Amino acid sequence: MAISQILVPSVGTPHIVHSSPFPTENSRRKILGSSESHSVRTSSSLYIRPTDEHIMHGSAITAALAAAIALFTLGSDAAATPRLGGRNFPDPAIIRADDGWRAYATEVTVDGKKIHVPMAYTKDFKSWEFRGQKDGMPKLAPWINTKKPKVWAPDVVALPSGKFILYYTAALASNGAIHCLGYATSNNIEGPFVDNSAKPWICPLKQGGAIDISGFYDRSTNRRYVVYKVDGNSIGHGGECGNTVKPIVPTPILMQRVDANNGYGLIGTPLQILTNTPADGPYVEAPALNYMGGKYVLFYSPQCYTTPKYDVSYAIADSITGPYIRSGSLFKTGGPLGFQAPGGLDVAVNGDHAVWHANYGKGRALFTGKLTLKNGKVTAVVA
Repeated sequence: MAISQILVPSVGTPHIVHSSPFPTENSRRKILGSSESHSVRTSSSLYIRPTDEHIMHGSAITAALAAAIALFTLGSDAAATPRLGGRNFPDPAIIRADDGWRAYATEVTVDGKKIHVPMAYTKDFKSWEFRGQKDGMPKLAPWINTKKPKVWAPDVVALPSGKFILYYTAALASNGAIHCLGYATSNNIEGPFVDNSAKPWICPLKQGGAIDISGFYDRSTNRRYVVYKVDGNSIGHGGECGNTVKPIVPTPILMQRVDANNGYGLIGTPLQILTNTPADGPYVEAPALNYMGGKYVLFYSPQCYTTPKYDVSYAIADSITGPYIRSGSLFKTGGPLGFQAPGGLDVAVNGDHAVWHANYGKGRALFTGKLTLKNGKVTAVVA
């Protein structure tokens, strides 16, 4: 096993970020139904080996990346080993059940067949079984583009009724360049999940749509939330992942309270808990919220996912509504672990078992580990 910790913030080139139309933590008293005070992505991306020009883009970036790599602390010299034999399993999400863990991923092609929601299972968090051509959501909702559905980053949550809800991203039938959010339900943890909605569930069209939705249940208040990214870079002006040419379009991460029982009834209005800054490159994305060590921890990925600058970062708050304070990076490219563009981390809700992806071979492979928060820093024991 290897223990990893990176303590430096992300690096990037200067940008201008516009003001956001969404509420921020400063106005949280009147949102989320509460009075408390407290694209450019593809579904099967090939890793593009960076040239010297990419890596040496300014001495400041080079120095910062070198410093980040140097701050790895490891329990062994071995590089991290991907799960599922290194097969393509991007944007993973994880849920724990009585019989083990399930993982879900962005759509992939298996033996020539498009699988909208691929799945994997483990009973011990060590030996993983890929579910092959079994599709968690074989039928698409009417609002989804059938030629290129681009079903991304699904997340499954258990409901009090014993049913399960799957949150997901997909491309619009009316405009395949824009993605929005939907939900599907099932009596079984592996589906089939069904969504017969005529239109997407959450879809801020003027801001570029939305992607990367993830669920969270707050035990202390018996409240349920989802977090997601407003996909502003889909209407950006070019550059890395479509959004490093000025003016930079905001890509805020929003938190929306939902009905604790059914998982989809919207309560109040969404709250902005983080947004892209000049150091983040084109965006922040892949949010996942967890409660650990007495704190609320928001994991996210800054920088363009097709570059080696992509990483897993996190922000910490005392209250679920924030403010979320950026607290460093957990995984970056390089170092003894050998990750290439790690990102998309998810944690079993209110637990410590985590999954994420990194470039491997011709795709993005599944990696696993256990997380700990201590003295304001997250560390990971990587299996």
